Formats: sequence, C-alpha cells, structure tokens
Amino acid sequence: MNEKKSFEKLLKILCKESEKLEKTVNLMEVCGTHTMAISRFGIRSRLPKKIKLISGPGCPVCVTPITEVDKTIEISKQKNVIITTFGDMLKVPGTKSSLMNEKAKGRDIRVVYSPSDALLIAKENPDKKVVFIGIGFETTAPLIAYTMKEAKKQKIKNFFVLSFFKVIIPPMEALLNDKDLKLNGFICPGHVSAITGAKIYEPLVEKYKIPCVVIGFEAIDILTGILMLLKQMLLKKPAVEIQYKRVVKYEGNKYAQDVLKEVFTESDSVWRGIGLIPGSGLKLNENYSEFDAEKIFDIDVSFSKEPVGCKCGDVLKGIKIPTECPFFGKKCTPEKPVGACMVSSEGTCAAYYKYEVNK
Repeated sequence: MNEKKSFEKLLKILCKESEKLEKTVNLMEVCGTHTMAISRFGIRSRLPKKIKLISGPGCPVCVTPITEVDKTIEISKQKNVIITTFGDMLKVPGTKSSLMNEKAKGRDIRVVYSPSDALLIAKENPDKKVVFIGIGFETTAPLIAYTMKEAKKQKIKNFFVLSFFKVIIPPMEALLNDKDLKLNGFICPGHVSAITGAKIYEPLVEKYKIPCVVIGFEAIDILTGILMLLKQMLLKKPAVEIQYKRVVKYEGNKYAQDVLKEVFTESDSVWRGIGLIPGSGLKLNENYSEFDAEKIFDIDVSFSKEPVGCKCGDVLKGIKIPTECPFFGKKCTPEKPVGACMVSSEGTCAAYYKYEVNK
C-alpha cells in the first residue's frame, strides 16, 4: 500500500473513532518541527471536527524572550567581539534592532552550523571574544555541552556562551495549569525525546492523567500518533507511548544526558508569552562558569519591550492562532517580521503563512 492510500486509510479510521468522543478534544504539539509538518501535510484541515490541534511553545527561537534577543544585539556592539549563531536568530526582532541589522552595520556576526564551528573561529581569532548564542531544548544543548568540554580541555580562553537553553517538561506542566487552556493530550517531540527518552513524560501522565505519545514527523507518523492518543482517551487509560520507535527509546541517550548534567544546571527561565517558569532553563554550572558570556559582559537591557499589538505570546500558549493576530500577513511577514513566531523555520506563524494561508 502506498503512502497516500495509507494516509487516507488512517484518516478514515480516525474519523470513525472520533465519532465515539463525547466532545471535541484538544491535542497540543510542543515541537516546532511538528508544527511545520502538520501545516505542510495539510493535516489540520483534514482531521475530523472533534479533534483540534493546538500549536504550543515548541520553537526555541520563538520562546526566547525579547530581553535575551536584546542582550545578543548589545554584545555584538562591543569591541573585539564575534557573535556566532544559528541562522534563525538573525532576523528575530529585538526592541530596537536585530542581529541582521547589526551585521549590515558592520558588526562581526557569523552564522555557524554547529557549536564546533564557533569554537574553531575562537581558535583562529585569539584576540577576539567569540560568543555563541545557545538556543534550543535538550536536542541541541548536548552539542554545546560537548563543545565546552573540548574548549576546557584545549584551554581556549576566548570562547563564551550565552546560554538561553530551555527544557521541555516545565512549560508543558505550566500549560496544563493554565486556566485558558483545556488540553486533552500531548504530541510529544521526537527530537527532544531521542535525548531525554520517553520516560520524562511519566510524571505528567501520573499527575494530570493526560495521554502523551512521542511521534515522528512524516504524515503517517502524525496520524498514527493521533490515533494512539485518541484510543487512550476513549479507553480512559492515559499513558506514555512511543510511535517514533525507530528513533526514540524509553531511556533515551544516556551519554547525551550525562554530558548535559556535567556542564549545565537547571535554572529558572523566562519564556516569551508564558513568563517565568521555575526550573525550565539550563545555565552553565560552576565548573564551566568561565565560559558564561553573561558574566563577562555587563549588558543593560532595561529598555527591552515587546512590540505593542503583537500576539506572538498568545500564539505560543495556544490561546490564539496566527490569523487572529491583526499583524499577520500585513504588518508582519517573513520578510519584515514583527514577532519571532514569523521568523523561525519552526515558528507557528511562519508555518501558517507558508502552508495554510498563502497556498
């Protein structure tokens, strides 16, 4: 059976099973790659009416608060500094500027494809302070942790990290406690779970009685995972399940977990649209504090302010969909973004703009 026929068959089963639901159920994906895949495959519009997909705070660039964006911009203005970053961060608007605008003014800002590229730049430029912007969840954090281990081993003194890393469980719990949301199940992230293992979702299931399924990124993966969630709800037996078994294991990647623990410590962290979430961030521990850019640069970002009228925060919480923002597709486009959700390749607004509105 080819993929299209398998898709239609699964969709037919989903529609039939959904008729057994007493009311509409809300399923949230907390991974930006899932958000893009759902929009790209047109899954949202094909699902039965009783199954509603809500996009959550799964885009690491999007959840980075504007104060942290402003920090990177202000550091880029310092003398003898090279900023290294993944490409998604370039166009994210700060309060007054963006990294792309500062690069156009002559600041030394370089796009890298891995933290090891940034470390190489530091080795090649010993008279410069090279700062890597650490954005991401448990997926990318082990890479920078390993890179810092190498920097320490090689005694490189001019390499620094702005650690804006986040972890996934605390915001999921915060959303479950949000009175504006009524979630019935989680589409759990495949990439993060490959590192952490599916075991991290067990406390959510036990405490909140909510189904959690780790799902892959192909159309068949997503429909199969949604069907698994639906069956759990119909049986009233919430559990942690893995649909993405070809990649994700229950225990996860122990080596990556150990590297994270060696370099980072959990910290309170601010999320765009959600606010301060205890224990949701990763900061460098005492053994690696010499690489902490925030301790090297004294930066004042008291001027930071979210753009008035932008609904990026509500979109990240799943309270609004992108088209409910008055700026969407008008004042805010991928070419001239107002909010971070329109910038990132994993942003909900970018997904809607590319696949669901401007087809």
